[in-house]
Amino acid sequence: MEFDTSTDALGALRTEQVDAKFHMLDVMSVSELLSAMNESDAEVPKAVALQLPTIERAIDGVVDRMMQGGRLIYIGAGTSGRLGVLDAAECGPTFSVSEDQVLALIAGGDSALRLPAEGAEDKPENGVTDLKSQKITARDSVVGIAASGRTPYVLGALAYAKEIGALTIGLTCNPNSEISKIVDCAIEIDSGPELLAGSTRLKSGTAQKLVLNMISTITMVRLGKTFGNLMVDLQITNGKLKDRAIRIVEKATGVTRTIAEKALGDSGHEVKVAILMLLLDIDAASARERLRASQNRVREALN
Repeated sequence: MEFDTSTDALGALRTEQVDAKFHMLDVMSVSELLSAMNESDAEVPKAVALQLPTIERAIDGVVDRMMQGGRLIYIGAGTSGRLGVLDAAECGPTFSVSEDQVLALIAGGDSALRLPAEGAEDKPENGVTDLKSQKITARDSVVGIAASGRTPYVLGALAYAKEIGALTIGLTCNPNSEISKIVDCAIEIDSGPELLAGSTRLKSGTAQKLVLNMISTITMVRLGKTFGNLMVDLQITNGKLKDRAIRIVEKATGVTRTIAEKALGDSGHEVKVAILMLLLDIDAASARERLRASQNRVREALN
């Protein structure tokens, strides 16, 4: 596979440009620096807003495949890869999805989460190898995350995913990038030059995090992981989350905390089951049966 990732064009990327507004950064006061960063960051949501139709198309594709048993797979290097890992890791406790349903791969492996592994991103074949290890299929969705839009590791992975027939999505901060040329859906957030020239962990990283929040959260909403805006599929793994679960049952049903806590216990600590038990005055087994018949969606199970 051949990609144009020569360093000749690197300096022309939007994310590599030097913003003249901040050319005196090193002599600014802390107060001035804070204002400058805040001003710079405020540009990001506006840039994301311009890509909402494309993000919608990407999410529709992810939802369609996950309803058929497919997976959501993030892949990236450096900051982009770490952001993918972060988003995937949060899906388990928030939405009770398994590590196999939403997962993330980063160039250099898990050690790259804490330690720099800059050279690991330069080999497209490594991206292919990492995806092959996950045995991807046409039902999967692969989101390649790269601020530059030209990371070889990500390009290789996306090219392989496309060969397999998986949905390929590119998330970049440079328009008309190499990634955008090969994916089914190109999300190009033009967040502009960084306050600290070339430091894409700043605005570019913020832009990527906002989009990843959208992809994972809205996908899970569409899959029935919420009831209204309540996290009814959260995993109860500690005291804080147990308290949150009780409050969710209270809010969803209007019962007292004591009743909500008892129902949660009787449900086997399954929030959806507890809600149906209380709203329909049924036992846990009947509530689970209703959920099975309604694709695990609370609102449908109530009808």
